Amino acid sequence: MAMDVTPEVAAAAGRVGRYRWGICALLFAATAINYVDRQMIGVLKPTISAELGWSETTYADVIFWFQAAYAIGYLSFGRIVDLVGARIGYTIAFIIWTLGHTLCGFVGNAFQFSVARFILGVGESGNFPAGIKAVSEWFPARERAFATGVFNAGANVGAIITPLVVPIITVAYGWRMAFIVTGVVSLLWLVAWLALYRRPREHPRLGAAELALIESDPADPVTPISWGRLLRYRETWAFALGKFLIDPIWWLFLFWTPDFLAKTYNLDLLSFGPPLVAIYLISDLGSVAGGWSSSRLMKRGLSANAARKLTMLACAFLVMPIVFAQYTSNLWVAVGIVGLATAAHQAFSANLYTLPSDMFPRAAVGSVVGIGGTLGAIGGMMMAKFTGYILETTGSYAPIFAVAGSTYLIAIIVIHLLSPRLARVQA
Repeated sequence: MAMDVTPEVAAAAGRVGRYRWGICALLFAATAINYVDRQMIGVLKPTISAELGWSETTYADVIFWFQAAYAIGYLSFGRIVDLVGARIGYTIAFIIWTLGHTLCGFVGNAFQFSVARFILGVGESGNFPAGIKAVSEWFPARERAFATGVFNAGANVGAIITPLVVPIITVAYGWRMAFIVTGVVSLLWLVAWLALYRRPREHPRLGAAELALIESDPADPVTPISWGRLLRYRETWAFALGKFLIDPIWWLFLFWTPDFLAKTYNLDLLSFGPPLVAIYLISDLGSVAGGWSSSRLMKRGLSANAARKLTMLACAFLVMPIVFAQYTSNLWVAVGIVGLATAAHQAFSANLYTLPSDMFPRAAVGSVVGIGGTLGAIGGMMMAKFTGYILETTGSYAPIFAVAGSTYLIAIIVIHLLSPRLARVQA
């Protein structure tokens, strides 16, 4: 259980500074870049498919290999981050994913595209293990859900930037140059990260009072815990199966929403930008609100168990209207329904990502997040194949949205059954 912060320490931290939120801003920016790089293929799907002659199943196969790499890399990066720390782990991940993203501008067929996206997937899988690790290093337990929600909101900002910027570059210079330009520009983040990030006790710009607030939780063991040992805990599976169930739905929204809007409402590369921006603006609010909600409930006296699960349960119900998106003839009604679902996902995800740091010592957080991310990516691989098959054979999103609408309720039930109290693991 977290140690209570005295009013004097909390007040002093507010006076001395909020440097930890500057670290959170770096995580936010990296996540935005991460999502620009991964979502570009969804925005450019009609253009690339037309030029390279892709079918629905070909596109699904390219997505499949990205997610296969994500599954492999997520497990590996969780372990790497626990061993080398957030600073070096994030650096390695960022370099790999930027290389894969930039290579997409030089490919000539579906196989080469799959290879480049495979490299991208390996690197991008390090974003959340490193980000969650950084949050566990820089924030006390009571602030972690909100901090996670804030940096997770970078995903939506990246998803907003993509349909605004990428079509302009594509129309002016072609889709290949869109990959190259965004890859080169993103290297500015790496310079800032290496210059600014250190562990709290190693940081020369962090005040003593704020450090006391950050370290107000009891110290954890620093010895890494083996995967084999972690897999024996029900709490590991509570998080991992939650990821297995909900991550594929987010991949669906990310990679197929532009296609859904284009086909259903006859939109083109330039015209589906505003609807996508609206969807991810709503998502952004959901990400922050989800973390804020559980943190607020905890401040009002609820346990972490009750606060996290009540928030996730509410989110599960808010996703359900997605089953009606296929049947509305009004574009902006559909945008509202999809936006509500993506916002609920982000709020659910912000709380789910906080569970490892609630239940495990810091030395195990990256590995647990890695295990969960791997299962989430495996679920995403299955969802990609399912979506490609359904669209190829029926052309309808109705069965796909039916799956999306029911999954989150199943996920919160599974989480609760496996960890009724979100008890702290004595590892």
